[in-house]
Amino acid sequence: MAPRVPPSQLPYAALEVKLKDRERETDGGSSPGLSNCDTLTHLLKASLGSGILSMPLAFKYSGLALGIVYTVIVAIICTHCAYILVKCAHALYHKTRTSAMSFADIGEISCREGPEWVRKYGKAVRATILISLFATYFGTCSVYTVIIAGNFKAVVDSYATPVELRVYIAALLIPLVLLGFVPNLKYLAPVSMVANGFMGVGLGITLYYLSINLKPMDQLVLAGTPVDIPPFLCIVIFAMEAIGVVMPLENNMKTPKNFLGLGGVLNQGMAGVTMIYILLGFLGYMAFGEETADVITLNLPNEIPAQVVKVLIGLAVFCTYGLQWFVCLEIVWDGLKERYQKKAVLAEYIVRVILVVTSVVLAIAVPTIGPFIGLIGALCFSILGIILPCFIECITFWETGLGPGKWRLWKNIIVSIFGVFVLIMGTKDSVQGILKVYAPAAANNGTMDALGVNATTFAPTTITS
Repeated sequence: MAPRVPPSQLPYAALEVKLKDRERETDGGSSPGLSNCDTLTHLLKASLGSGILSMPLAFKYSGLALGIVYTVIVAIICTHCAYILVKCAHALYHKTRTSAMSFADIGEISCREGPEWVRKYGKAVRATILISLFATYFGTCSVYTVIIAGNFKAVVDSYATPVELRVYIAALLIPLVLLGFVPNLKYLAPVSMVANGFMGVGLGITLYYLSINLKPMDQLVLAGTPVDIPPFLCIVIFAMEAIGVVMPLENNMKTPKNFLGLGGVLNQGMAGVTMIYILLGFLGYMAFGEETADVITLNLPNEIPAQVVKVLIGLAVFCTYGLQWFVCLEIVWDGLKERYQKKAVLAEYIVRVILVVTSVVLAIAVPTIGPFIGLIGALCFSILGIILPCFIECITFWETGLGPGKWRLWKNIIVSIFGVFVLIMGTKDSVQGILKVYAPAAANNGTMDALGVNATTFAPTTITS
């Protein structure tokens, strides 16, 4: 085994060579890599989920002025945590002489190559990451089927005899299986572009309705109370967080060195996402004030354009299913592919079908699964998206220096405290949502809203993922 070399003793040019080697491997392989544009498209789609439609509610909690400030702070923290995760991967490429790692690889290898006291925890960290990623994204896939079916049901019920939601969910099985046959992220890029288009048009129509109903500033709150900060954070973080797709995207890029940097793909994508979140939240709250609903589309009038918004959002979420599902496929297939090398292609496609079918069956069996996924999201995204990247950065650079005055350590402690706060408050809100769903009042109400799942978001009424 080659001796371990501290990353600080290796020139950055060595990383350039390592990443260029990966570029050559990608270009010469059977599976073309993602261009910068493809990667940006995927990143935008992963971050611009249906949770964006609850941004006006978040601004209702925070107030107009503080909503902008808080959203920027949350965006900086989420982007920074994704940034340091990739940065640690680059440092570990040097140590292990490899050119690609998954999130779980980074967690395990950072422990193995880190200080003595943490080396025995590598397998545990890897298992934590894999279980959390799979639980979060597989649950998200199941709930996405409920969201898609709910949007179509809401529109069809306006013109025809209502049919049970489970029928719409079951009807999605074949289309989702076909979507699951897309070979890799490269070929999924056009699907993400279509999803971005659907979401863009839907948001455009929504913004039109908002812009013609703006209230005077003196009827709005500029700064909310401290009590309202936790629900704001729950909505924004779990809507914006996309840590699970960061490493798959970086690993599949033609030019992975372009993922980071001041003008890199990550910063470009998150800057755009932040501006869109602020715009919709600001205008949504200005339009409806204290009457702002949990999801802004619920405030729209019952007109044809508003119905079109529901259809477009349903189609956008359908297209997004593949990106979320790809994270689950990587986790499961990486654990199985060594056993099925002789018939790898057949085995992989069987796994693909099983994953899709299972997610749909789960949605049919428990269409009220949304609040439980909100709880998983509160736990897993706080750990995966904030706490673990900080921990990984500390142990990755433990032996080579944490900066003057150990600034990296203190910075990560502060960010981790924020992550723990979000974890506690998000879990609290999610548990309240679960209790609300199964309260006696909900048992007598057959609407999707009483079940904690509405047409555009899968979270309970107090939190949006």
